[in-house]
Amino acid sequence: MHEANLEDYLKRQKDLIESEMEAQLAKLSIPDRLKASMLYSLQAGGKRIRPILLIASYEAYGTSIEKTISTAIALEMMHTYSLIHDDLPAMDDDDYRRGQLTNHKKFDEATAILAGDGLLTHSFTLIANEPLLTDREKVELTRKIGEASGPLGMVAGQILDMEAENKGISVPLEQLEKIHELKTGELLKFAVYAGAFLGGATEAQLTHLTRFAHYLGLIFQVQDDILDITGTEEALGKPVGSDVDNNKSTYPKLLGLDGAIKQKEIYVEKAMESLQQAGAIQSQLKALIDYISNRDH
Repeated sequence: MHEANLEDYLKRQKDLIESEMEAQLAKLSIPDRLKASMLYSLQAGGKRIRPILLIASYEAYGTSIEKTISTAIALEMMHTYSLIHDDLPAMDDDDYRRGQLTNHKKFDEATAILAGDGLLTHSFTLIANEPLLTDREKVELTRKIGEASGPLGMVAGQILDMEAENKGISVPLEQLEKIHELKTGELLKFAVYAGAFLGGATEAQLTHLTRFAHYLGLIFQVQDDILDITGTEEALGKPVGSDVDNNKSTYPKLLGLDGAIKQKEIYVEKAMESLQQAGAIQSQLKALIDYISNRDH
């Protein structure tokens, strides 16, 4: 796919997701301050990679994307909750996210925690209430997003990351991969799995796509680590070098910058191989590998 076409695709899907997401939240009858705090972080921008991956994965096997929208929005709400909580003083203690004040700096810590809680729990409600999903689909998607975001997935990765940071040591590559497979990769895996599942992919195809998503998550994290060194504050929307300041275990810290770039290339090759085996090499997913690997923010 030509770069211009990919950019058009990303913009079109991003606009759709943001419009539907804000509409869903705006119609909720909830306290004004809570709604303002939830909307503040949802409207802060971002690439919307996870919901776009879900839609792209569906399109590799299905036709009409309408049935994916609620799940895609639920996924982005889940991701946004994790960012709000990650930024809190007890976690990463960040003042800026996507070029603006973090939620707890704009409002306060209690409101930020509750906004995150609200986004987390409402994501399950969106899936459960979607009339275009069958009962089987609702149960499977709810189970999968719970596994991906909870103590078996993202939350486990967050605490392992904090433990490694607090020890002030560089962890081995295998342990670093495990941290990021859980912290970043599990929601990406859910995105790819959920889309393909709703699109009617076979069990064999889902297995290959899960492997693809595993490597895509690692590509995403390696590039994040590289950008923390080579990126700009303007492009990233937050200070560069924060991983170094927080003594985090990163790919460049473990392998050096050149080594991290080479490791990313290995992951890209493995992701492409898995996508080929899933019969989805002609889909938008292939273009998204390049986009995630070469992004500047």
